[in-house]
Amino acid sequence: MEALTSLLNKLSSFIWGPIILALLLGVGIYLTIGLKLMPWRKIGYGLKLLFSGQADKDQGDISPFQALMTALSATIGTGNIAGVATAIFLGGPGAIFWMWITALFGMATKYGEAVLAVKYREVDSRGKRQGGPMYYIKNGLGDNWKWLGFLFALFGTIAAFGIGNMVQSNSVADALQSNFNVNPMITGIVLAILVGLVIIGGVKRIGEVAGKLVPIMAIAYIAGSLLVIFANFGQVGNAFSLIFSSAFNGTAASGGFAGAAVWAAIRFGVARGVFSNEAGLGSAPIAHAAAQTNDPVRQGMIAMLGTFIDTIIICTMTALVIILTGAWTSGETGASLSTLAYGQGISGGNYIVTIGLVIFAFTTLIGWSYYGERCAEFIFGTAIIIPYRIVWVVAVMTGALIKLNFVWLLADVMNGFMAIPNLIALALLSPIIFKVTKDYLNKN
Repeated sequence: MEALTSLLNKLSSFIWGPIILALLLGVGIYLTIGLKLMPWRKIGYGLKLLFSGQADKDQGDISPFQALMTALSATIGTGNIAGVATAIFLGGPGAIFWMWITALFGMATKYGEAVLAVKYREVDSRGKRQGGPMYYIKNGLGDNWKWLGFLFALFGTIAAFGIGNMVQSNSVADALQSNFNVNPMITGIVLAILVGLVIIGGVKRIGEVAGKLVPIMAIAYIAGSLLVIFANFGQVGNAFSLIFSSAFNGTAASGGFAGAAVWAAIRFGVARGVFSNEAGLGSAPIAHAAAQTNDPVRQGMIAMLGTFIDTIIICTMTALVIILTGAWTSGETGASLSTLAYGQGISGGNYIVTIGLVIFAFTTLIGWSYYGERCAEFIFGTAIIIPYRIVWVVAVMTGALIKLNFVWLLADVMNGFMAIPNLIALALLSPIIFKVTKDYLNKN
């Protein structure tokens, strides 16, 4: 096991090193330029489409709004709380600037993923829409590339049980045990039951739950963050100044903070940004493929909002609280740093983090169950769906009870392996993305 762990450590360091991070940013920059900055120019239009209520009932399984909420349910998770804190701990406040850059260019990546997912989706034997990188690789690039789609589906099936399942239930169990002394066994059983009740209803029930829970939890977390920010409003300008200056000059050691060079700010800002908003990983388009729409561009414009909401809004809230309270120099990291910051910011603030972490992790569990299920279905067919859901629920309970260092490493590696086939497909199919976008904008 030690040899395997060592191998995974080396693979993780290589995959999430300069090459893959440059590839993720590079594809995002290329698509942004090719789209003539459309994702930035059309944020308002995307919001209008999101709330217009337009849906083609015979063209999908869930509404465009529910598709975005399903994608956000998987995206908004521990990365928004623990991931941001880790980025600051390792890269200094300047890491947040590079998270923003990743998100701004990631909007084009997420847009392109959703466009291709809707354009090349299929209908399975149950009459359900299915799509995502494995399908736009197969149907967009042709049968000669089907092996690449198979690899994506294989990596996605495995990765889902790590980052989307056991890591999440373990985070919930740790948080509830630390703050409320809840037995992890009880947490595991309750979580497994709740997750099972949702996913047994398939994407429709996941979409319904996500459509209600995600907006509530996001608004509540933002509101709690704003309380801390307004309490320290006079220092907000200094906080932004620190973020920008540290992004290009590095950060000196201070208190329990060991200091960070510019490269550390870039590396950990980009890496944590990608983990948080998942732009380029290929997960979100699996949800958007189920949307009730016959227009890929419309869904793409809605999809790109997910990256903006996740990183530019929610991650920024966490970062400002950590910086404004001065907790970033404490030497703490991960969820402990976020908990400390909110606790210092307002009375009972630590409970905001705990409750937020629990709800974020729960929605990630139901969102990623759909991603993993669709990947497994691509490989094994519809017969795998019920067995997959049963194994998923069992894994939720297991994750609450075991140590997960190995699972974290495996998830990191599998997520990196997911990104590579997806980024190749996005680059090769970019002329299609540009063409359908141009045609749509010329008509509207």
